Amino acid sequence: MSVGPPLTVVNGRIVGRSGEPVAGAVRCEDGRIVAVGDVAPQPDDVVYDAKGLIVAPGIVDLAAFAIDKPAFHFGGISRAGLMPDQSPPLDHPARVRFAAQSGKPDFWVHPLAAATRGLEGIELAEFALMCDAGARAIATGRQWIADSGTMLRVLQYAAMLDLVVFCHAEDGGLAGNAVATAGEIATRLGLPAAPPEAEALAIARDVALAEMAGARIHFNKVTTAGGLDLVRAAKDRGLPVTAGVSPAYFMLSDLATADFRTFARLQPPLRSEDDRKAVRRAIADGTIDVISSGHDPRGPEEKRLPFADAAPGMAGAETLLPLTMNLVREEVIDLARAFSLLAAKPAELLGVEAGVLEVGAEADIAVIDRDRPWIVDSREMEASAGNTPFDRQPVQGRAVAVFKGGMRVGVKQAG
Repeated sequence: MSVGPPLTVVNGRIVGRSGEPVAGAVRCEDGRIVAVGDVAPQPDDVVYDAKGLIVAPGIVDLAAFAIDKPAFHFGGISRAGLMPDQSPPLDHPARVRFAAQSGKPDFWVHPLAAATRGLEGIELAEFALMCDAGARAIATGRQWIADSGTMLRVLQYAAMLDLVVFCHAEDGGLAGNAVATAGEIATRLGLPAAPPEAEALAIARDVALAEMAGARIHFNKVTTAGGLDLVRAAKDRGLPVTAGVSPAYFMLSDLATADFRTFARLQPPLRSEDDRKAVRRAIADGTIDVISSGHDPRGPEEKRLPFADAAPGMAGAETLLPLTMNLVREEVIDLARAFSLLAAKPAELLGVEAGVLEVGAEADIAVIDRDRPWIVDSREMEASAGNTPFDRQPVQGRAVAVFKGGMRVGVKQAG
């Protein structure tokens, strides 16, 4: 890790684990936070004046499909978990090791190891060796492992190593080649669709298997009322089950696909308005633990196709922060809860000492103007491709400075 001179961020409003932001400063040495609160800079410190803005932990984007450092820096993201769906998949220690080093020197990449070889859902990959190479968790990738015996062995092996298993919650047999959620919109458009119960069935099975194995399990995206009810019930029983979601599922319903907009072609597909409201309630009541970008940029060759043929995915790193800030402005959650969802809980699941502004934590810091307005423009995004369903939408909230290990990294200031 690159380590710069001591840093003190002064005149900020510091986001803690609870309550409103508190005026104060954060001091860092040797890449870690050494003091928070009523802190004065030392004579040799680099001093950054936050000018009354929010000082928050750098965002930890839990499950991205691509590493776009300019887009992540723009979005206040200091580290990301990388899904194993790469080319080739992260199913071998050498590939995991390369991925873990790929963000240096100005970004942390935490690879998630493939649960099965080639992500084919058949033969288990070598978790222990990939863990030694830098893997922070195990993931099934974009696919559900259909064979229950295989999935049980994945969970048992992960439990032995105390690794979380990240699951895709969509019963493949029921979902098939669907590109939409069954309902009025899919029927009008004539799109192949799957019932929302495909999510609930996958969650029900995997929770049961995780309980048998004594494993920790995380569902990357839980997007339906039925699925959220199952997660809520598992938590109530004390099981180590966590759930995530991406902003598209609390901002949009399947109405966004009504004109065949392939930028709204996602996996899982956008849901009904009732499900969208259920996601918001689940964020408010703690059923959802993580909000991540699902960053998956797709170029025009993959998106300018008929809806059913277009690749699923969106560039989400740059809009993760402002769309989550919508929930704060609408009083669904407070700012402390927002950064629990964006930073503290993701860091906990990855087992990294980050995501909080506390003494001893790694000095990943984002200075944020929570009210700064800007307009999402797919033509000017920092991501490698600007496919976003939020194109031309006005938003509020921007990172104006990001520090990795106490060293400032690039944030585009224009716009």
